[in-house]
Amino acid sequence: MNVDKDLVAAMATPLVLAILVEGRSYGYAILKRVRELSAGDLEWTDGMLYPLLHRLDRLGYVSTEWGESDEGRRRKYYEITERGREQLADQRRQWETANRTLGGLWGLTAQTGA
Repeated sequence: MNVDKDLVAAMATPLVLAILVEGRSYGYAILKRVRELSAGDLEWTDGMLYPLLHRLDRLGYVSTEWGESDEGRRRKYYEITERGREQLADQRRQWETANRTLGGLWGLTAQTGA
């Protein structure tokens, strides 16, 4: 499935913040989790994820810390902050409204054969 880039951009922040609610993570693991959650429909690239993570850091929604992987490589870890949790709650309310609104319309159009 080819998801429109505007929709991908709109869901990027709440998706990454929700993944980080699960626990501290790093770039490649976040990309892998997005792919897993979307059953392969979303294939994000480094070029899409890292600018987003930098923006979330600047906004205070995530904190970063350098650490070491199990293999001994340096890796940057991202963790959601309290401000990020508040932002995620706000975005969740907005997405629930959008989903409820569209769901109601799509239920009607399904009945009419559209």
